[in-house]
Amino acid sequence: MAQKAPEANPFAIDPGDEVPVGLQLSWRLRALIATGRLAAGERLPSFRRLSEWAGVNVNTVRAVYAGLEGEGLVVSRQGQGTFVADGIEPAGQLEEIAIDALRRARDAGLSPRELAIVASACAGMPGVLGEEEGPATPVDDLPQPDDEAEAIEVRQELRRQIARLEADLAAYPRDLPAGMPTAPRRAKAHVAGVAELERTRDTLIAQLSEAQRAAEQRAREAGRVRAREASPLERAMGWWRNKS
Repeated sequence: MAQKAPEANPFAIDPGDEVPVGLQLSWRLRALIATGRLAAGERLPSFRRLSEWAGVNVNTVRAVYAGLEGEGLVVSRQGQGTFVADGIEPAGQLEEIAIDALRRARDAGLSPRELAIVASACAGMPGVLGEEEGPATPVDDLPQPDDEAEAIEVRQELRRQIARLEADLAAYPRDLPAGMPTAPRRAKAHVAGVAELERTRDTLIAQLSEAQRAAEQRAREAGRVRAREASPLERAMGWWRNKS
């Protein structure tokens, strides 16, 4: 009978990678903590044990733990070891979102590393998620068009809201249900009035809400399909506990 191949070490670091070995190890531990795979109060491996797993110097592990402690993710206790800090709110959906993005990149013939590079670059640039503009101004707070100057200001704000909604909606190309009303399109250029812009904005809000609901349902269904298969971080923790 053929013997089962040993499970790959999920903490082995690639010294030839352009990402420094300490950062590689730090990201793996951060991922386990951020997703709740490593729960509050759980003990991390000793410096020496993790250095053997990762294939790095003990001082590298010591520096990684110190960095995580400086960020408030872990705490060290004299004579006891290093533990995940209390009060951290995990976000389990991070792993599902990451896996979905990686699978979509793979299906498009793209490299996971290129995906990570582009995502990191985009996250550091202004305007990607619209934070620098702040939330859209509620319609009740818009200035009333008592004169033409105020009407222009109202239209400008509505156009900004519409642009943000269209950008958000572009992230859900597969999830807009069929039969949803679409924002009005005109063959000829014209100056849209406040009422027309408000209708366009409200239509886009409805589209985005439905698309987000459909995306969440699709993610739940995909999760159920994959429920029989352990996730990468879950397998990593299984390997960890078998070795501990």
